[in-house]
Amino acid sequence: MTTFREAVESKDLDAVEAMLADDVVFRSPVAFSPYPGKAITIAILRAVVEVFEDLHYVREIREGAHHALMFEAGVDGLAITGCDFLVYDEDGRIVDFMVMVRPLKAAQALAARMAERYPDIQAAAAAWAAAQ
Repeated sequence: MTTFREAVESKDLDAVEAMLADDVVFRSPVAFSPYPGKAITIAILRAVVEVFEDLHYVREIREGAHHALMFEAGVDGLAITGCDFLVYDEDGRIVDFMVMVRPLKAAQALAARMAERYPDIQAAAAAWAAAQ
């Protein structure tokens, strides 16, 4: 079985999708309100993989149902460091997915790149939901 880290680093978003609970909540580092549901979460993650340059994890901490993965990447030529905080349910599916990033300039670049893609993200989420 592929781990979350392996799936993300190899850009296997189908494997990541299979790890998400239907009622997962995604908490973006650049949006105030959380995004509820698998459709929008996987659409966001598919876009993020395109935006980040050379994404790789550098540290993992796991304690029970809680998993933190520190990563490094680039966005618009800026170095960005972040952490994915995952919470798993009793079936091993991700139910809460929170991302934090720094520094501010790189976070702003990430926000700008994701904002450009947001109409496509919304369309992908709607298409995914309709196909289910």
